Amino acid sequence: MAKKKIGYIELHWKCLNCGTINPGPEKICKGCAAPQPPDVEFFQPSRQELIADEERLKQAQAGADIHCAYCGTRNPAGAARCSQCKADLTEGKQRQAGKVVGAFRKGPQQMQACPHCGAENPETQSRCRQCGGSLKAGPPEKKQPEQQTAPAKLKPGVLAVIGLVLIAACLGMYFLFFRTSAVQGTVTDVRWERAVVIEQVVQVRYQDWWDEIPVEGEVITCSLEARGETDVPTEGAQEICGTPYSIDTGGGFAEVVEDCTYIIYDDYCTYTLWEWAAVESATVSGDDLMAFWPDPDLASDQRLGAGSETYFISFEADGQKYLYQTEDYQLFTLAVPGSRWELEINSIGGVQSARP
Repeated sequence: MAKKKIGYIELHWKCLNCGTINPGPEKICKGCAAPQPPDVEFFQPSRQELIADEERLKQAQAGADIHCAYCGTRNPAGAARCSQCKADLTEGKQRQAGKVVGAFRKGPQQMQACPHCGAENPETQSRCRQCGGSLKAGPPEKKQPEQQTAPAKLKPGVLAVIGLVLIAACLGMYFLFFRTSAVQGTVTDVRWERAVVIEQVVQVRYQDWWDEIPVEGEVITCSLEARGETDVPTEGAQEICGTPYSIDTGGGFAEVVEDCTYIIYDDYCTYTLWEWAAVESATVSGDDLMAFWPDPDLASDQRLGAGSETYFISFEADGQKYLYQTEDYQLFTLAVPGSRWELEINSIGGVQSARP
């Protein structure tokens, strides 16, 4: 998917010394003046606003900050020397960037009332900016974990019974359909049926994309349908984007992006072609061994198409009647009434094979 850039937001960091929540670009804690630790984690407030100020936007786009290798001071991206000790920053450590901070929730920061003096404070503050009191509520009561009932285990005896039932079912299927026995049978009568398709040039209806229609096709109607998707913004494509999210730039800011794909629409059409198609069939049948093909009268715009043939041989063996069906004409011609054949019979009386 393509990453669509929406803008930049300011992140926050929490001072480990006093707990004050500081803006991401701030290098010194506003509460106790402690320096920002090199391994501090940036996070976003519960509501974020996209940066509109040009200067702050340039700062956000600059990239990851660099921590001086000698004094640890945090310096903005692109700086050549440390602002604190003037050391060369080529040996400094650049903050890691690219971590997904969280989903982007557009809107102004929510305020919270101080439980001590009632002053309004941003929800990210841990202490009241008016009286200095803690804004944190007491620790929530821990909920006892719900006991989950383990699924009942089948007893070994039950599993054994199930296994035996499955084995018996498989054996039953084998004896019913696959096991055969050989018997000697006598041909009592025969029957055959042959059919041919009659084709005629008619308009046959098809559907396809506009650029796939043959030049001889006659278009009836078209409609816009989704044909595919791409990660590249395309003219006329429908943009489908997911939930925006924020990516840490390493400088106290985050870039807000969303993953997008582009649905491409095209004309999907119904069209017709003039071509040979089956319009009816001609069938002949008989009860002898002299099978022949139908010879119907054809119109000037008709022709014979594919043919099909089916042959039936009836047998009697040990007082039982059996019927064998085949498409082998050469085998059928040997089925002279009164001739003896060897039959393979399955458990439900079906003839699996027959040979004279």
